[in-house]
This record gives sequence, C-alpha cells and structure tokens, in this order.
Amino acid sequence: MTGKVKKHRKYTLVFWLLYAMPIVFAVLLFTSISMGFWGFMPSFEELENPRSNLASEIYSADGELLGTFFIHNRSNVNYSDISPNMINALLATEDIRFHYHSGVDIRSIFRVLIRNIIGGRRSAGGGSTLSQQLAKNLFPRQENPSTTEIVIIKLKEWVTAAKLEHNYTKEEIIAMYLNTVDFGSHAFGVKLAAKTYFNTTSEELKIEEAALLVGLLKAPSWYHPVRNPERALSRRQIVLTQMARYQYISVEELDSLMALPLDMSDFQIQDHHTGIATYFREYLRTELTQWSRSRFKPDGSNYDIYRDGLKIHTTIDARMQRHAEEAVETHMANYLQPEFFRHWEGYSNAPYDTNISDSIVDQLIINTIRRSDRYRSLRRSGLPEDSIMEVFREPRPMRVFSWQGNIDTIMTPLDSIWHYKHFLNAGFMAVEPQTGHVKAYVGGNNFRHFKYDHVTGSRRQVGSVFKPFLYTLAMQEGEFGPCTKVPNTPVTFELWNDSLWTPQNSSSDREGEMVTLQWALANSVNYISAFLMRRYSPEAVIRLVRRMGVKSHIPAVYAISLGTPDLSVYEIVGANATYANKGVYIEPTFVTRIEDQSGNLVEAFVPHREEAMSEETAWLMLELMKGVVSEGTGRRLRWRYGFTHPIAGKTGTTQSNSDGWFVGITPDIVAAAWVGGEDRSIRFRDLSLGQGANTALPIWAEFMTRVYADKTLNVSKEDFELPLHPPTIETDCSKIEQEETPRDYFRRDIF
Repeated sequence: MTGKVKKHRKYTLVFWLLYAMPIVFAVLLFTSISMGFWGFMPSFEELENPRSNLASEIYSADGELLGTFFIHNRSNVNYSDISPNMINALLATEDIRFHYHSGVDIRSIFRVLIRNIIGGRRSAGGGSTLSQQLAKNLFPRQENPSTTEIVIIKLKEWVTAAKLEHNYTKEEIIAMYLNTVDFGSHAFGVKLAAKTYFNTTSEELKIEEAALLVGLLKAPSWYHPVRNPERALSRRQIVLTQMARYQYISVEELDSLMALPLDMSDFQIQDHHTGIATYFREYLRTELTQWSRSRFKPDGSNYDIYRDGLKIHTTIDARMQRHAEEAVETHMANYLQPEFFRHWEGYSNAPYDTNISDSIVDQLIINTIRRSDRYRSLRRSGLPEDSIMEVFREPRPMRVFSWQGNIDTIMTPLDSIWHYKHFLNAGFMAVEPQTGHVKAYVGGNNFRHFKYDHVTGSRRQVGSVFKPFLYTLAMQEGEFGPCTKVPNTPVTFELWNDSLWTPQNSSSDREGEMVTLQWALANSVNYISAFLMRRYSPEAVIRLVRRMGVKSHIPAVYAISLGTPDLSVYEIVGANATYANKGVYIEPTFVTRIEDQSGNLVEAFVPHREEAMSEETAWLMLELMKGVVSEGTGRRLRWRYGFTHPIAGKTGTTQSNSDGWFVGITPDIVAAAWVGGEDRSIRFRDLSLGQGANTALPIWAEFMTRVYADKTLNVSKEDFELPLHPPTIETDCSKIEQEETPRDYFRRDIF
C-alpha cells in the first residue's frame, strides 16, 4: 500500500470521526438527559399523568359551576370544549408550524440563532414550540439558573417535548397547554380564563376574546386588560394581525375586529368572595376538608380538595339560589335596613336597646374588637393591650359595606365596628322535603364583609317557631285535633327552686275563652303552649325534636314551650320539612356525589332518614299551620303578597324582638328565614317592626314569588297530599257550630 493511499484513508477516517462524533455525542447527551443523569426528568408514568394542582369544581344540581377550591385556580377541559378561535389564535401567535414538527422545530431554532443572536433582533421571536412550553409548564424550571444550567434545562425541555409528542396527539397537547398556562387574575387554564375575563365558556369564546387571552400569555400583568387596557388592546391587535397573516381570518374580518373596543364589563376574579352561594361554598369547604381526612386515593394518600381536581355535585339549584339571594337583598336593602336606620336615628348608643347600660355596650364593643382578625394579628405580634386599642382609634383608608355598594372612606377600625353593628343580618335556607336536598342557602348579607354564617354556624332563640313541636305531640297522642277547644287561661308551673312561673300572653285577645288549637297556634298564644307543655313534659318534646333532626342542646325546662331554645336555620328547616314529607325526617344534604378528575365516582351520599311521627300527625300539623297563614300571624302572605294557594307556616319573635323568624311549607319547598342583629341587644324597640312577620316573612315571600314566576322550576301550588288513610277528624273549624269541652280539660291535676 502506497503512502498516498494510507494518507487518504487516514483523512477519510478523521473525516468520519469528526462527522460521527457530534452525532454520537448528541445521542449520548440526550440519552443521558433522558435517563436523568443531568437532573430530574419525568418518567413515562408522569408524562401519562402529569401532576398539576387542579381546582376542585363545585357544581349545582342543574349543572352550573358554582365555584372552585384551589391552590391554583385551574380546571381542565377537553380539546373539543375549546373554541376553534382560541386554537387558531394560539397557533398563529405561538407556533404556526405546530403540526409539522415533533416537539422541537429545527427551522425555528436556526431562525433564533441567525436573527436573534447573530442579527441582534430580539423581536424576531423565540424558538420554543408549544410542546416545549408545555414541558416547561408541567415541569417548571428552578429559580435563578446559571447560563450553564439554562442550556441543560433547555435540552431537557427538548427531550420532554419529544416524549410528549410521542405520548400524546397534537390535539391533546394543545388542550394540555391551554389547561396549564397562567392567564393572570388567578385564572389558570382557558376554562377559568374565559369565565374570569368574559363570563363565558371556553367553547364560546369569540375571535376578539380569544385574541386577547392569547395576548395575555406573553405577560399577564403587563397586558392585563383592566389595569392596562391600552397595552392589552395593542397586544390583541397583534394577535389578530397574526391570525389574518396565516389566513385564519380574512382581511375584512381583521378590519372589523380591530375596530372593536375592549369590553371588560363581565370581568370578575373567580375567588371565594364572588359568584353565587358564597356562604354555602365556605361551609362546604370546611365539611369537605374534614371529609378528605378519612378518604384515600388509590395510592394511599388522602384526597386534597385544593389539588386533586374533584368534581363535587351539590344539591343547590343555581336558579333558586339566585332567587334566594335576590330575596334577601330586596327585603333587607329596600325596606328593612332603611327602616332600622330611621328607627334608631338620634338615639345614643344606637342600635343597642335603650335598656342596655353604657357599660354593657362598651363591653360588647370590646368583645367584638377581641374577636376581630386585626386584634388577633396584633396580639400575635406581641403588641400590648393598650397599644392595640390605640391602633383601633387610628383613622385609615378602608372599604366598608352598604346595600347601595361598597364605600371607600377613611375611618378608625373602631368606627367600622360601630358601622357594621347597625346592620341587621339574615339567614335563609330552602330544602326539597321529599329528598332532603338543600336548594338554596344564604348565610348572610355579604360574604366579603359578613363572614359569620347564619344558616349552620349560628344558633339563635327561635321563639314561637318552636311551638308547632308541642302541638305535634298533641296530634300524635290522638287526644286532640286542630279544632279541639282548650281554655285560654293562665297556667302556673312550680319550678325546681319552689318558685312559681306563669307565662303571659302577648295579647289579651279571647283570654278566658275556649279556643281551638288551630286558632291558638295561628295567634301564637302562650297560655295554650303552657297548657300543652304541662300535659306532656319538656322531656317528651325534646325526644320528638330529636327524631326531627334537632341536635342542639335543649334544656328540659318548661320555658321551652315559649321557644327559648337556640337553634339553627338548618335545624328549623329540616324539622319542618318532616311535616311535608309525611312524618319522615330526612337530614338536609348538600352533596349528592363526588368524582375524581377523570369522572370516576369517589363517593355517593345518601341522607339519614327517620320516621319522626305518623303520616296522619304530619298532615294534621300542616292543617294547623295553614291556619297561621290564613288567619294568624302569617296572614300578610295573603293580603300583601297575594298568595292564594295552600301554605303552612309559622312566625317567631323572641323576647324584646331580638330575633325574627318565619318558616314556610309547601308541598315542594320548605324554607325558613331568620333576621336579627349581630348582638341580641340590637333590635327594633317595638313589636310592629320587630316581629318575625315583618322582619323574616317577607324574605320567604320574595323568594317564593320569584320561584313561582320561574317556569323552568315547575314548583307546585297544589295542596298537600292526603295520608294513605285520610283522617276522619274535622280540620275545618268553621264547620263546627257547637263548642265541645273534653271532660279531662278541667281536671284539677292539669292546672
């Protein structure tokens, strides 16, 4: 072999070595990266099931998204649920060659090298494909990497992007990308972004809306359409121009779309203070947090309502919920609260009762200060008591509640406490008696400003709303009927300390006469309640209400005949729904089922049921309580609100008008309203304004007026269904012409 040939072979070998070495190096490099030698790389399982904090979604019974529980407010949608406008805008702006590469676009990389790095044109765009951006979103970079680390991270993103392309279709990658990106305003993913910025769904986004959202991806804060509308509009126009450039829209469409102004009238950040059923969602959050501690995923870990993307299907009807919130606001804002302001105008220490001393009022205010978040925070910081009180006297800017809208003002925290003391509060709940499903839940005036929940969290004295339970015992034992007459005379009890107690009527009407039980309940006569309590005993009443779902502590004393127990709106509604459900108590429930993010059933919920009374007794009680509406304390439902169909109900007013109640029963809906001050000594001074018929009944009336007008709900106005074996006892007291006096009623041991 000649030297010339050897030299030629040597050069050939060197050439191929030089040619192969980069290839071998690249293969070894990317293989080592893929195997995790250069740091974390997602496994096949992690690529198949990428981890992300998914918000748990709360759905109403009629399919509306009520809200979410989240660390990152993120909810996923399928590709088919995303508007083509959104996809077109995304591809035109971020990766027009998306369908022609396999995760890494070599052409784009060379463009970046030539134009950006060599040519210095930073505006020429980056080289990251959607797949690479998705890899970065799913497996975020570490903070403040060095230049070397940036190169390694970029290479790892290339590998991850290629793996994503191998595991998923192009449509799945687009959906995953749009589900993971941050659109600002706590909206992660296109579903929440569409809801937040335009109050619409991801599949109904218009072209100009999609263009604005895609424009946000470059810098959500910088291009925020509410805080920076000019920048947002300019960025939207760029996206629209890109869409026209790549023929997703015509030139004519571009011109008309560019002329549209920004319309952000529907913008609303989706947090725990916005939307409907805010009090309900907060109650649900606490309950499900407790639930998750004893429920386990297939991997053995506990479910997490903030990260696992659960689908929580509730019993709430979004239509009824809106009607309930509107009813509370209409009555409180337009009538009751203005009346309360006028009622206390010019009084010192208003709105506290005039019989309350200044020292007691001062102590009530101090107690409120000590319950506040501001006080607790200052105490944790080590500030002494006297210094904290000084802080509460320092004026500062704040936003306070009014029914006409929030007020930006300057006042001291102490003044803000007095401001909120002047507001009456309300609680309202409605349930479907045959299922126990809670259909509407309003815990207060405004969740942002009044956090205390007056449906399940609050227990207030119930007054005469408790009296039907006494009458139920009378009907259940078979001795009495609605038209049975008893003496409207005082009853005296001997108490444990040998003292005597004689309850008094609030009115002298028909005192000393024989009156029917129906008339007595309709007019809330205390003498008759005392009569029934003497006949049966506090223990018997408590045993009955326990079967009707009341769990709060009730002391076994005679005074409960006048409604002294403290119960919740939730308990009152559940107990009274027993009458409409033919004597069977069904525990009011809020959730029907919970599914995981893939739609698999995690748990279904079946409410507790218990037979509390006979079907006949329940029907007789409905007949009795219909008298409250026809001729008693609830008759303004007839003459003011125009209800003519059968309604059973009961008003309640506690001592000195501290609490006003009304519970209304129809065949399809049982609901109760409570109204009162934050402190029990905050109240109207006279019965005409402070009675439950004036404070609470109108909320029920406003709610049912809206419910009946909503034809999509199909709520019945029919009478209650007769028992399987209709009672032979007469319930129409007007038909009884001759007074009947049962022989037992005048025995000495009854009085």
